[in-house]
Amino acid sequence: MASTLSPSSDLLLIETMGLSRDFDTRTVVDAVTLQVRAGEVFGLIGPNGAGKSTLIKMLTTLLPPSRGTARVAGADVRTDPRAVRRHIGYVPQLLSADGALTGYENLLLSARLYLIPRAERAQRIRDALELTELTEAANRPAQHYSGGMLRRLEIAQSMLHRPEVLIMDEPTVGLDPVARHAVWTHVQDLRDRFGTTILITTHAMEEAEALCDRIGILHLGRLEQVGTPAELKAAVGPGATLDDVFAAIAGHDVDLGGDFRDVRRTRRSLAQHG
Repeated sequence: MASTLSPSSDLLLIETMGLSRDFDTRTVVDAVTLQVRAGEVFGLIGPNGAGKSTLIKMLTTLLPPSRGTARVAGADVRTDPRAVRRHIGYVPQLLSADGALTGYENLLLSARLYLIPRAERAQRIRDALELTELTEAANRPAQHYSGGMLRRLEIAQSMLHRPEVLIMDEPTVGLDPVARHAVWTHVQDLRDRFGTTILITTHAMEEAEALCDRIGILHLGRLEQVGTPAELKAAVGPGATLDDVFAAIAGHDVDLGGDFRDVRRTRRSLAQHG
């Protein structure tokens, strides 16, 4: 399912060097050096506690690094966080849509927060609803959306200001297989239609292989290996799967399921464990 488009090899939209984050005496992200190219879908995989969400929070300026540097869309996360925020869209683990508001109202709120000019808001919202196939549900309260519809609404919110980089933390956690595949389709559509550079975290090897041009494996805070799915499997041996790659590096595999009623609880639990 991964796109056949070739990411730019000379333009880096995310670049870290020795990026680290400590909590008290514990190092959660340990000297991560990473490069994500323009137009690439890059996946971070690893078990709970590997440091994926902490790394994402540093790249989105929600947490300051303890050591090292990171640049997103050319801006330094430490010295120019406002510029970073202007260039990124962020879909967090925790449920971000307001269930009491309609889909349209959630998007209007996001348009105001992103300082989209008033004259452009209505068209931007219409385009976002069409892109995520939510036009018919626009006037329904989000609390009546399915889990997959909620995720698509959050993707629409994150893309209203047309960011260069979209960062998604566990984009399909808690979704059933049909909703999960629908989100995959929309993620690829964003890259293929608009050239958006996308960084996602996931526990699901199937998702990583379906979406990602390259994958980085985090284990105990360290970036242990980076490569295309084919490269990573070949390094393990003939006939290896990404599950085998994961097991060889991290020791076990984690896959998540669930339905709409579990979305908020599941995302909150994962957010607490990185």
